[in-house]
Amino acid sequence: MIGAFTFNTSQRIVFETGSAAKLDAHAASFLGPRPFLVTDPGIIGLDLQGPCEAALRQAGHQLSRFADVAADPPRALVDAAVDAARQHGATSVIGFGGGSSLDVAKLVALVLGSGEDLDDAWGIGKAKGPRLPLILVPTTAGTGSEVTPISIITVGEEEKRGVVSPLLLPDIAVLDPLLTLGLPAPVTAATGIDAMVHAIEAFASRSANNNPVSRTLAVEALRLLGANIEKAVFTPGDADARGAMLLGSLLAGMAFANSPVAAVHALAYPIGGTFHVPHGLSNALVLPHVLKFNNSVAAATYAEIAPAVFPQLTNIADGSDRAEVFAAMLTDLSRNLGLHTRLRDVGIGKKDLPKLARDAMKQTRLLVNNPKEITEADAFEIYRAAL
Repeated sequence: MIGAFTFNTSQRIVFETGSAAKLDAHAASFLGPRPFLVTDPGIIGLDLQGPCEAALRQAGHQLSRFADVAADPPRALVDAAVDAARQHGATSVIGFGGGSSLDVAKLVALVLGSGEDLDDAWGIGKAKGPRLPLILVPTTAGTGSEVTPISIITVGEEEKRGVVSPLLLPDIAVLDPLLTLGLPAPVTAATGIDAMVHAIEAFASRSANNNPVSRTLAVEALRLLGANIEKAVFTPGDADARGAMLLGSLLAGMAFANSPVAAVHALAYPIGGTFHVPHGLSNALVLPHVLKFNNSVAAATYAEIAPAVFPQLTNIADGSDRAEVFAAMLTDLSRNLGLHTRLRDVGIGKKDLPKLARDAMKQTRLLVNNPKEITEADAFEIYRAAL
């Protein structure tokens, strides 16, 4: 019997090569006269946003840009973006870039549209809304932020906080594979593994809202990502592989937006917050070790999805053995893609593990979804295994 569940996603999704340069047409009903674009210096340096901005201005829109987004954006940066958008008299917000830019854009649209204090919106379902019209254009194949109701911000020196609300789902998500062609190999690899983590954790989530739609999307996401991540990294001009990665990231995002992620993310956030390791790489560093920890209760689940990433694993009949090999092959995949595979490779030592474990325990909204309960002592041992 299929239990009750809800499934939310972005109102409209456009997947088309060259679609970013047609944003004025695709998002015409949402933009208003004074759109406000949120992005980062890397995007500006590559001029990825150039054709989009030109099309908007040619269509008569008075466009303003905020281009100061950084990885792991702090609260002060969000406040600065809100102030800039308010001064512009923004009628809509366009997030253009990686997950950080999209997350900042979500909160700018929320705060400007509702006037609410961001401190009252942290957590699940606490944002009141309404928000300004929101358009999201991802330039990486990893976060899936364009279809998730989540925005993660760094508060204080290290703490990650999230606003989780269907209000943060955009009015339209525009996916253009051309925007991902210029991604450096390390970013392509890390964001690709990040998308895999979203799909794996969504499929295995202990959330009461784990549902057949999310699980189906997760499997297809893993099939696309597994078949194309090496081509995307080592043949960066392969538009077909880039498009498949972008679609895989989208499907994984849709999956975990409704069947939430768990301990991999919970243990990754302190790594990023304290040591400023990119989010995708933080996930990759702990992924196999969390899977091994969970295998005592979730081996059959992991064995079910493993062949979507590595088809050769169908040759291993025993579920426990297949799950163990799956975790090991994910480590090998990261290594083959040129990613670090040990915490010590990113400057983390044994003396840092107790604090990481303590900080991971603060991620209660994520830990509750893990297939197996994790204590602080368990978190320490997982980090030690990853060291």
